[in-house]
Amino acid sequence: MDRTLVVDDSPTMRRMVMASLRGVCVGGFAEAASGLEAVEQLALQPVSLIVLDLNMPDMHGLEVLAFVRRHPVLKALPIIVLTTRGDEASRLAALAAGASVYLTKPFTPESLAAQARELLQPA
Repeated sequence: MDRTLVVDDSPTMRRMVMASLRGVCVGGFAEAASGLEAVEQLALQPVSLIVLDLNMPDMHGLEVLAFVRRHPVLKALPIIVLTTRGDEASRLAALAAGASVYLTKPFTPESLAAQARELLQPA
């Protein structure tokens, strides 16, 4: 169950995230280009971490967060929100909705990997 779900409508951004996390997320990756696709992926196979954009077609990242936090099996999943939205209101909304970490784009591969490593460490 060490797979990481990378949710972003940009294929380039998904590739950048996966490249940044290759050494940390050894179980491989699942990808989703939209919020609805993310929910579908979560139904198909378990994941250990979600990296989630907020601005996506058909289902906003905050809606995905709300879905995950309401679901009994998924509610404890660590979620890194990785978004272009750098305003304080967006950050607070995501954290209130259940984001574990809030990072903004552009990001450094090292900062993303460090956050993922910390979230994936056994308690």
